[in-house]
Amino acid sequence: MASRAPAPTPVPRSLPRGRHAAAREVVLASQRGRLLEAMAQCVAEQGYAATTVAQVIRRAGVSRKTFYEHFADKRACFLAAWEVGNEILLAQVLAAGEEAHGWRARLRAGADAFLEVLAAEPEFARSFLIEVLSVGEDALAHRAEIVGQFADALAQTHAQALAEGAALGAVPQWAFRAAAGAAWELTVEHLRTHGVEGLTALAPQIEQVQLAILRGDYASG
Repeated sequence: MASRAPAPTPVPRSLPRGRHAAAREVVLASQRGRLLEAMAQCVAEQGYAATTVAQVIRRAGVSRKTFYEHFADKRACFLAAWEVGNEILLAQVLAAGEEAHGWRARLRAGADAFLEVLAAEPEFARSFLIEVLSVGEDALAHRAEIVGQFADALAQTHAQALAEGAALGAVPQWAFRAAAGAAWELTVEHLRTHGVEGLTALAPQIEQVQLAILRGDYASG
């Protein structure tokens, strides 16, 4: 009688899933991926400062030697997990925009996707939007890069709007970054004070901020 194949191990919910679940599964298939997931869970439960390497390797089911083969220290592991999570988040925002028709619809679809992913993944939201602020200068630099990527996505939407004949003027790059930063800050403050409850209701506010930026009248220089 053939032996029954072992049941698949449930995939924990800390790094975001959704449209790009397949990419997430690939990450988690490796020892490195399990460490990233374990780091995200530990930080979500008790904060970055209280999380230890021992707790992470115990949850990931790997040895300390394996941990240090992949990461120099706790901070390096957290930043790697943060980057992977945000790459998946950004990919879902971009995918949502691509599925929408018209630049206004793309703007709203991106805001909706951003908030829906975070609302569905409270551990990820807590770890990577709030706890990252306590990790240090490296983390803040990484956060600035991610905000820049969201600003670039908004700039692309602006370019598409112009191509569609929208009555919009030129927008400087700093304004796109300001819009992305505003969306991030509104989300962080809501998470800090209310958690993920009601988070998706921020979508109209984020959309209005972005519209104001895109329709702004900017002096040269």
